[in-house]
Amino acid sequence: MDLSQALTPEAIVLGLKGSTKVAVIEEMVDRLVAAGRIKDRQAALQAIMEREQKMSTGMQHGIAIPHGKTNTVDDLVALVGIKPEGMDFASLDGQPARIFVLTLSPENRTGPHIQFLAEISRQLNDPQIREQLLQASAVGEVFQLLTGDRGR
Repeated sequence: MDLSQALTPEAIVLGLKGSTKVAVIEEMVDRLVAAGRIKDRQAALQAIMEREQKMSTGMQHGIAIPHGKTNTVDDLVALVGIKPEGMDFASLDGQPARIFVLTLSPENRTGPHIQFLAEISRQLNDPQIREQLLQASAVGEVFQLLTGDRGR
């Protein structure tokens, strides 16, 4: 999957400000609402938080992938947020999360969601890419690193 189908420069946040799991998720959802990518903020938050209650989406290597399914979106939407100092996200390896990838997809469509998660995971599995993301000083750098798109 081409990550630029779901990820746009407007959906990249450098320097997330939230200091709790809920605050970071709300900050990311609010950015997607402001960009017009989510119709119903409450429904989006509910879908993500319900998924988070089942099991933390804090992975390994400083990555968290909060996600959910809701019909408040027509297609897969995604946002990448960076918090270089990290924060507790109940990650599998016990380490602070520093790179956040929030996704929402329609309840009745699983293909794009799985493809996106597989591709973003492949990218973030590379320690060099993770370090470059954390060092990025511009949204364009993050977008280019993840999508290879130099034209936006």
